Amino acid sequence: MADQNLFTIGIVQHPCEPDRQSNIERAVAGIREAAGRGAQIVCLQELFNAPYFCKAEAADRFELAEPIPGPTVEAMQPLARELQVALVVPVFERRAAGLYHNSVAVLDADGSILGVYRKMHIPDDPLFYEKFYFTPGDAAGPGGGFRVFKTRYATIGVLICWDQWYPEGARITSLMGAEVLFYPTAIGWHPREKATYGAGQLEAWQTIQRSHAIANGVYVAAPNRVGHEPEPGTDGIEFFGHSFVVDPFGKVLAEAGESQAEVLTVTCDRRHMETVRRNWPFLRDRRIDAYGPITSRYLGDRQQP
Repeated sequence: MADQNLFTIGIVQHPCEPDRQSNIERAVAGIREAAGRGAQIVCLQELFNAPYFCKAEAADRFELAEPIPGPTVEAMQPLARELQVALVVPVFERRAAGLYHNSVAVLDADGSILGVYRKMHIPDDPLFYEKFYFTPGDAAGPGGGFRVFKTRYATIGVLICWDQWYPEGARITSLMGAEVLFYPTAIGWHPREKATYGAGQLEAWQTIQRSHAIANGVYVAAPNRVGHEPEPGTDGIEFFGHSFVVDPFGKVLAEAGESQAEVLTVTCDRRHMETVRRNWPFLRDRRIDAYGPITSRYLGDRQQP
């Protein structure tokens, strides 16, 4: 009889090219590899079926969007049924005419759609012009826009890329019962800045997510893309990979390289999660009566009594 305290997760890292079908085929191959290694829940990288199109503000790129369910999700549903795996499938979602989201559809192991998470925090930086394309997720429901999904194998939370810098999202999703936080990602270096800032940027990216694991006593898994993606008139972006999985104490259990396609699988243990939370009882000691000010934009300009 299978140990009910254990479940195995997988994440898929790969480069992307302009042909959508080729990207989907890469992802399918990664999912099959992960399932072959025992993965029961597999997460793909952010906007995995196309190059990262937010490097410029171009209205014709809205044509990349699709509904949920739509072609990409429908391609993944029979695969989930065949392999009996739950899938985290990021897509550029067309929700309605003129309304678009950076989204994830979560499929259970029977291929059914458990629900959709829509990215809450939307960046606007050079070559990351996401505010032009994406509406933030709706702040509705008990999680205020954050969600968990009860798959056949585990309860998971999903947040997307820029969400990973915000401890509030990780905390709320963990408080809703997530046992693992998935962060599908598309993050990279501006090539001209890599020599000066590259190592620090990578370290900060991993550190903030490891801190979410520690502060909340959950597993964290972040699949990122790899490869240089050009953009006319710029140096493009070099996506730095380094997809990784950490345990509830922030220990790195698996990490990919920065230049090649890779699949990572890790077995998670609910008993370990329990042990960490017993010994580091951060949820117990939270002062929920004192956190009201966190909903303010800024407090430094308020008069003290």
